[in-house]
Amino acid sequence: MHVTHLSLADFRSYARVEVPLDPGVTAFVGPNGQGKTNLVEAVGYLATLGSHRVSSDAPLVRMGADRAIIRANVRQGERQQLVELELNPGKANRARINRSSQVRPRDVLGIVRTVLFAPEDLALVKGDPGERRRFLDELITARSPRMAGVRSDYDRVLRQRNTLLKSAALARRHGGRTMDLSTLDVWDQHLARVGAELLSQRLDLVAAIQPLADKAYEQLAPGGGPVALEYKPSSPEITGHAREELYEQLMAAMVETRKSEIERGVTLVGPHRDELLLKLGELPAKGYASHGESWSYALALRLASYDLLRAEGNEPVLVLDDVFAELDTRRRERLAELVAPGEQVLVTAAVDDDVPGVLTGTRFTVSGGTVERV
Repeated sequence: MHVTHLSLADFRSYARVEVPLDPGVTAFVGPNGQGKTNLVEAVGYLATLGSHRVSSDAPLVRMGADRAIIRANVRQGERQQLVELELNPGKANRARINRSSQVRPRDVLGIVRTVLFAPEDLALVKGDPGERRRFLDELITARSPRMAGVRSDYDRVLRQRNTLLKSAALARRHGGRTMDLSTLDVWDQHLARVGAELLSQRLDLVAAIQPLADKAYEQLAPGGGPVALEYKPSSPEITGHAREELYEQLMAAMVETRKSEIERGVTLVGPHRDELLLKLGELPAKGYASHGESWSYALALRLASYDLLRAEGNEPVLVLDDVFAELDTRRRERLAELVAPGEQVLVTAAVDDDVPGVLTGTRFTVSGGTVERV
């Protein structure tokens, strides 16, 4: 699978830009702040419905514009599709496939798949658990786009349950009043049901990606491993793998913590509080791995994601956003050799020298809001 054409309107710094893309390696080269990352960010948004740089859509719309458009032609084998997203901050986004009538934005998931390497990836190792949960969930959705709906349902039920718990906590703090919590049992069931599905998918993913991450780390830093991924649920009562088993265990955990949840006004168990523990040798990578080791670990997770998606039949677009400037010479060359055979590889760099020689292909210069093929 590869993108053959990218069109942006009022996205980030671009009033309008048209970029034809080829298979193989394409490098966007230019000084920082000129819009290189904006181009690959748009491709990534088509794959995940989110940005790797910001948490909301508002910064993605050019200043003074009401909306932004991302449009791409995508080829998979002999099949071509045109996918379009309209970003409307504060309102519902819109989507179209092959210029047909509008579809839900999440219906475009799976048409474009990406694995993105960026300086922000260091947070996978050094950041808080939310970064690692997002990594898992985005990869789950790339493997099975229907999981976008499951994740959305979980977030919705969690908000509703937290609202009820917060109201109960406030009532108790102000005069000792009690609330009718009969509906909490219903929300427990909803949360456990959708949470069990999300949790089951995460556990399957960790089992699948573990050997691939260990292999990738050895390729990037020979002799530096092994690495291990350990999924840690929010409650010691949650030990299963099958969906129905996890449902029962989540229900039991919520019963066990209900008193504490009512006192604190928040849901204390569930996938939203789980952790993915990354180990390097016998120690947690967070807090113990050096800067170079942390970079290698983050890159290994992305390479493992790429290998997993490729093995499942639809090779993703590889995006390397200003990564090589962050690496020493050894890691730079090893990473370049590993990704060079990709069907489509998009690279951003401040100067030509930051692009390893093995990554030969198309070059664009990016400067002053223009994108020109060299």
